[in-house]
Amino acid sequence: MTSRNVGQHLSLLAKRSITKSSHYQPSPSPSPSIILPPYYNNKSQHHYQNRRSKSSGSIPFLTNNTTENEIYERASHNAASFDSYYHLTKQDTLFSTWRQRQKSSTLSNPVKPYPRTPVQLLHPPDALHPPSFFPPYAHSGHIGPPSLPHDHVLIHDSDSISRMRKAAQLARHLLDKICSPHVAKAGMTTEAIDEILRSAALECGAYPSPLNYHSFPKSVCSSINEVVCHGIPDQRPLELGDVVSFDVSCYLDGVHGDNCATVIIGDVQEEDGDDCDDADDCGAEEEKSASSSPSSKTLETHPSTPQKDWPSKDNNQLLHHLKTHFSSDEEEEKFVTARRLVQSALEARDEGVAACKPGGCLSEVGGAIHAVSDAYG
Repeated sequence: MTSRNVGQHLSLLAKRSITKSSHYQPSPSPSPSIILPPYYNNKSQHHYQNRRSKSSGSIPFLTNNTTENEIYERASHNAASFDSYYHLTKQDTLFSTWRQRQKSSTLSNPVKPYPRTPVQLLHPPDALHPPSFFPPYAHSGHIGPPSLPHDHVLIHDSDSISRMRKAAQLARHLLDKICSPHVAKAGMTTEAIDEILRSAALECGAYPSPLNYHSFPKSVCSSINEVVCHGIPDQRPLELGDVVSFDVSCYLDGVHGDNCATVIIGDVQEEDGDDCDDADDCGAEEEKSASSSPSSKTLETHPSTPQKDWPSKDNNQLLHHLKTHFSSDEEEEKFVTARRLVQSALEARDEGVAACKPGGCLSEVGGAIHAVSDAYG
């Protein structure tokens, strides 16, 4: 396969939103055909004791650590499979060199704020946007007091749940739109992507939730590389190999829909991104079955890639081959280390979602995420 202008495309590696996770299946147990390296087996034997020595607090769910250890074992298997595919081990000089070089690059060349245009709030209510269109903070930037006492929980009825489902489906559609290879690409600024999202949300009759929330100045959060979350879009052009997370939320019929995706800029083959379709249907196609997708191609990834629910079958963006040709060893290591990071985040998210159940505690969700993070180092 010849080298292409991969700067125009990206890999949608974290496309399935939490709002679409009702059919999650846990990761399979380690396959007998893959032998875990000794350092994974030795580390996992003491995972519970060593990891919990970091905390001085008492957490009730830790009295039963079976599930968390199983999560850790699965994630260790997947991390070992990834490293084996790329001929990396934690005892390998190449792996150590790559990690150290990426850390040094981040320290010496961190993401810095670029100029951005002034905040553009939406106009007060009018015929097109009645008062019910706006969340309470839209004009003032203030959240106001909570509507319920702190020790009360609101149980939503079927009408509220239906409205939340619609808002979530729209949020997912908007997320797909800005993660399209024709939008999130090298040279595009996150501020330009923010404007695309804002316009698309308004066209679909929704308010972009981040705008003016606690005075947040933009309509989407864009977090690049070492920026952890809630990054503010600005005029910095995206670069090949950037790891970018987009948080998309919208306010529709009195409720919010929210989801997030992480992409690696340029990590897809050009011939596989040309037929992506950015439909402006405000999510109408979300209800159709997977068989109605216009693509018959499948995503080819390395053996350790979780083949659970991503890329999601109901995703209208056509996801195909990852980048295979690199201009230098340094470029290859940048993409491979980014893929490993994204894979760990995917697994942590899925295990966290699987831990959500009636009567469960948030500490169980955190424990599942923490176990995956530990397994990937």
